[in-house]
Amino acid sequence: MVVATEEMVVYCFDTLVAYFTGERPPPPAFEDGNHPLFVTWKKAANGSEPRLRGCIGTLESRQIVSGFRDYALTSALRDRRFPPIQSKELPTLECTVSILTDYEIAEDYLDWEVGKHGLIIEFTAPDSNTKHSATYLPEVAGHEGENFLFHRCDVHLSFLQSSLVSRIIAGDNKKK
Repeated sequence: MVVATEEMVVYCFDTLVAYFTGERPPPPAFEDGNHPLFVTWKKAANGSEPRLRGCIGTLESRQIVSGFRDYALTSALRDRRFPPIQSKELPTLECTVSILTDYEIAEDYLDWEVGKHGLIIEFTAPDSNTKHSATYLPEVAGHEGENFLFHRCDVHLSFLQSSLVSRIIAGDNKKK
């Protein structure tokens, strides 16, 4: 099983910096494999807790090198919830990479462990009969706690675990 490493985070930063400079990122310092993965960007400001700036990935297995390259940029520049990250934000960014593992179907909405499991929520809205889904990575569930309430919908839950590494790189993309 592949485990998230600091080198993967550095590669995501290298990819974003290369996008802004018009250069090619250096080759990754980790081995390839195939796994579902996510790249999350947060921004620290004025000593406060870092705030989400982008998080996109895939629940389908991808080659890790190309997946981190693609999702580093997609989550930084095309997360519809936020304006694109700008180069001037690089010194304040934190990146987290998640490699998803061990999917399992939940028996009910209480059948999960905060901080260990992430959530894949799938449901049909009763008023419009429209299908919806959301993914919460294990670190999100750990941060939010058990404040997920499910009622008035027929909810299908799947849980996942992930290996993740998070790191702040202040002003450069070099390994510390």
